[in-house]
Amino acid sequence: MRLTLALLGLVLATAVQARMLDVILHGWRLGKELVGMPSKAAHVAPHDAAAAAITATAEWLHAGFDTVEDQLFQKLVHPAFPAYQLRVAMDEPTAPFCDPNVRRISGYLDIRDDAHLWFSLFESRRSPSSDPLLLWLNGGPGCSSSLGMLMEMGPCWIDANGTSTRRNEYAWNAEANLLFLDQPLQVGYSYSENGALVDTSAASAEDVYAFLQLFLARFPQYAQLPFSVAAESYGGHYAPHIGAEIHRRNQAVGNVTAAAPLLHVALDSVMIGNGLTFPKVQFPSVVEYSCSPKNKYRLWEPDSETCRSLEKKSELCSVLIEQCDRFDSRLACVPAALFCWASLYGPMQELGVNPYDVRRKCDRGADGPLCYREIGWIEHYMNRDDVKAQLGVPRSLTYQSCNMEVNQRFLLQGDSMVNSAALLAPLLADGVRVLAYAGEADFMCNAIGIHEWVLAFDNVYHNEINNATETPMFVHGSAKPQRVGYTISAGEGHLAFAWVDNAGHMVPLDQPAVAQQIVNRWLAHESLA
Repeated sequence: MRLTLALLGLVLATAVQARMLDVILHGWRLGKELVGMPSKAAHVAPHDAAAAAITATAEWLHAGFDTVEDQLFQKLVHPAFPAYQLRVAMDEPTAPFCDPNVRRISGYLDIRDDAHLWFSLFESRRSPSSDPLLLWLNGGPGCSSSLGMLMEMGPCWIDANGTSTRRNEYAWNAEANLLFLDQPLQVGYSYSENGALVDTSAASAEDVYAFLQLFLARFPQYAQLPFSVAAESYGGHYAPHIGAEIHRRNQAVGNVTAAAPLLHVALDSVMIGNGLTFPKVQFPSVVEYSCSPKNKYRLWEPDSETCRSLEKKSELCSVLIEQCDRFDSRLACVPAALFCWASLYGPMQELGVNPYDVRRKCDRGADGPLCYREIGWIEHYMNRDDVKAQLGVPRSLTYQSCNMEVNQRFLLQGDSMVNSAALLAPLLADGVRVLAYAGEADFMCNAIGIHEWVLAFDNVYHNEINNATETPMFVHGSAKPQRVGYTISAGEGHLAFAWVDNAGHMVPLDQPAVAQQIVNRWLAHESLA
């Protein structure tokens, strides 16, 4: 029996070594640095292949391996983040996912031993070595960034009924290395064995910063590229908190001991699409959006009973938000959140209108609870075993596009009432750029309120942005330039706002060519007009 067990162990060890060698050689052949090889290793002569593989293996084994449900991962730990480790999926997919012509990296950030954030990167279609690195986050709170990946700016779009995908020619990885992250915990492919949740934007930003440090340490070819964080909807809270956390930690990088080195994250900009960022300004704007005769998308006549009621409720909402700002406590902020969301957004729910695009009706029985059938298609697609295998995800995991338990936890912390715009002021003062863009047909985070908060929040460009001229934006892809909105900016483009015509909450879904032009120009430090 002992001999049999020993032989079995030898067979298993040999099989694991053979599998590891296959992955090493696969990474070497493709020149993709999947095993920690330096960039020039992709160009070594064939007779140097063995030496390169041995060097790579030594580095790789030092970090270690892990298997989860028969999937092989490379592990990376960081002395400055003892509670975290990065796991990079190493198995070669049986079929390409989404964009077969670009390099893709997927895996997990492990938090302790029982919590895991999923990520996936698609390299730039143009120049991965020089194009910027862009992190995309969807909002909710509680919604997966795979919605952006498969509905908006990702390399592919979900096809009808979620049976397949098709190429997105307007993808944001046309000129950027595009990184998707499911956060906070229990969102999308992210999970925890013990049901742990994160319920504030500040706490989630700490996890995102740790992820960036480990990811950039593992893939240093992206570390020197300009980095931007872009987020949508509740991402109007996420992005400022993440930007502020990066900025704060960047200040301390030089003071960290050599035993625990940190990378200076090359934070270039923060982008917010139809986001909730400055509640004190944005919640009162619901009345203006709903009732103003100047708004072509208004839902009620200005002299209606509904508009008069909304006006009164808005006044009380403003008082409650002021108390939240003053005391900065859960006891003050939760009452504001509960009252403001219910009283100002409740009447709209009775109209049968899509709150994310008031041009569209919503049949929740057919369209789903969030009024987009594509969300259900994505859930179907992402729960397929073959797709999970391609993305380094456990087969046993059930994917949800949006987790309402996470949503409620954030609500009951009063997180949505926090003034996140204030976090952007120090970034602007230190040269980090900020862009807010908004589709005009969105009710949930309306363009009027977003324009107003950009003008209202205190920052080094406050006076200049309030005196800025609205400049039309055009798309030049057709024979005749087409006007698609307007933009204002200050500080030679360091602070900008873009109003997008004929688009709702998800600008890249409704106006993909316009959204791609905005992001390409923004990341290239060019005028949006």
